[in-house]
Amino acid sequence: MYSLAFSILFVSFLLLTLVVRFWLASRHIRHVLANRAAVPPEFAEKIRLAAHQKAADYTVAKTKLGLLALLVNSAVLIGFTLLGGLQWLSIEVFKLAGPGMAYQLGLLVAFAAISGLLDLPFDYYKQFKLEQRFGFNKMSKALFFADMAKGLLLGAAIGLPLIWVVLTLMEKTGGLWWLYAWLVWSGFQLLMMVLFPSVIAPLFNKFTPLADESLKTRIEGLMQRVGFASKGLFVMDGSKRSAHGNAYFSGFGANKRIVFFDTLLARLAPQEIEAVLAHELGHFKLKHIVKRIGMMFAISLAFLALLGYLKNQLWFYTGLGVDPLLLAGQPNDAMALILFMLALPVFTFLLGPLTSLSSRKHEFEADAFAASHTDARDLVSALVKMYEDNASTLTPDPLHSAFYDSHPPASVRIRQLNLAPQ
Repeated sequence: MYSLAFSILFVSFLLLTLVVRFWLASRHIRHVLANRAAVPPEFAEKIRLAAHQKAADYTVAKTKLGLLALLVNSAVLIGFTLLGGLQWLSIEVFKLAGPGMAYQLGLLVAFAAISGLLDLPFDYYKQFKLEQRFGFNKMSKALFFADMAKGLLLGAAIGLPLIWVVLTLMEKTGGLWWLYAWLVWSGFQLLMMVLFPSVIAPLFNKFTPLADESLKTRIEGLMQRVGFASKGLFVMDGSKRSAHGNAYFSGFGANKRIVFFDTLLARLAPQEIEAVLAHELGHFKLKHIVKRIGMMFAISLAFLALLGYLKNQLWFYTGLGVDPLLLAGQPNDAMALILFMLALPVFTFLLGPLTSLSSRKHEFEADAFAASHTDARDLVSALVKMYEDNASTLTPDPLHSAFYDSHPPASVRIRQLNLAPQ
């Protein structure tokens, strides 16, 4: 009875998610197209009509591709669960690997490989059709597949040992395995923050010290004013993959570094770059990064505790189309991880606006911080150029934006900056 009830609940939430996402997407498309014919008055002197219409068309194309991917992924989800795909995969892997850790790791690897192959057509189409159509793709097909190969090797080198540790904890440390797994996961996340800037990121991109001495002096002056210590200023060759531009800082503790996309440096004036960086530094100085890390750790602890309960419940497996007794008493913790990973987004989707609300609040605060340390007009002009260069729509549907967007709409964000003291 519990199994059937959980199956019905799972399907109901999945259908609700599909309905809500299609409704939001259709609103978004209609709103963007309804405002395509004219640039919003507050941007009329800054954004060309052709650029505004390109952003509208790009937004609609991305949204439609996202809906197609949503339908396919939902069908795959049902195929893996209620239609028996994972049950079949589990049997086949067990035949090859036998009981024990080899089966556990083999099931996870097989599931990841199948999922990756199913995602590949969408990734390829997005890069070489959609991004190409709007002039953003700079990546060769050779680089696309080289990145994929590097990602697979890196994922195996880092992910398999981590998964082995987690599965061992699940099998051998009793009812509190989830607490020990959380400690391992948290330590792993902190380690990745330290290693990413100097070890992982250079595997995919070239980072060179910022050569423009006048810009470097300007940025160092800003960092001194706000009390930010960095291990270096670097330029990343983002242009070999995309025409999109950005800036960010990464690392943890003494390993922090500031990174500019070369595309951003080519487009913005020095004072605009300084304003954009001031916004990013605002996230650091206002403890947004620490708060996000703390929230991530708290949520992961809650979810692991939930998994600690669910992995011992027969209805959790059978309700998602899997026989947990398949292995005749052998642990099937890998299956518990896969089912939890598949089911969790279905039940948590409607909580998305809470995350978006918190993120947008941080963006407003970082904008205010930037306006207090640089000229707000420089940040406004930089944002306008970035919206134009990235073909970000100036007229998103308000409800769609509130549900999904981590950043406030351009008009709201710039209006707030224009109110800042000059």
